[in-house]
Amino acid sequence: MEKEKLIEEVTKNIKSCKKCRLFQSATNPVPGEGNINSKMMFIGEAPGHFEDISGRPFVGRAGKLLEKLLSEIGYKRGDVWIGNIVKHRPPENRDPLPDEIAACKPYLDFQIKAIQPILIVTLGRFAMSYFFPDGKISQDRGRLINAGGHMIYPIYHPAAALRSYSVEQDLRDDFKKIPEILKRAEEIIQRGDFLQEPSPSDNDGQLRLGL
Repeated sequence: MEKEKLIEEVTKNIKSCKKCRLFQSATNPVPGEGNINSKMMFIGEAPGHFEDISGRPFVGRAGKLLEKLLSEIGYKRGDVWIGNIVKHRPPENRDPLPDEIAACKPYLDFQIKAIQPILIVTLGRFAMSYFFPDGKISQDRGRLINAGGHMIYPIYHPAAALRSYSVEQDLRDDFKKIPEILKRAEEIIQRGDFLQEPSPSDNDGQLRLGL
């Protein structure tokens, strides 16, 4: 199946999902959006208030900061793919619970397999822990990590940067390194030192979400 059709199919599944309690209080699901041919995916924690209203990821204050940081390294929002590990807003922006993350796992896993990014930039500790459970954001931010078949680059969440000047400075420093990190990740893959997971279309063209 074509990549676009694969993403459309998983988006349709997300929009009708009732696998956990979050759909009951959410206004809209937030499947994620962006360039499905991008070399990079930016993955955050969960939708917030403005994302819940619009059905789009990172459109509030944290999203504006993310767009600004992208522009500073030569990217527009539409150049990359942006999403979250959880697709519905948790009530009052509380942390997502383990069973809610587990319920959404097949969706994000499938999106990653369809897009096949070279680099996954994780925003905040929950997104980092999704791929690298033993990591600590304060220690592992700003490092390229081979975790579970993915090359990830953990950085602070833009929302945390809005609350702390020192976190904002760390975020800006780590963001500036993204072009260099992406180039390094590409070189590792080209050398054959890293094996990405197979595309879902490799499986006889069948869409297998494991739902």
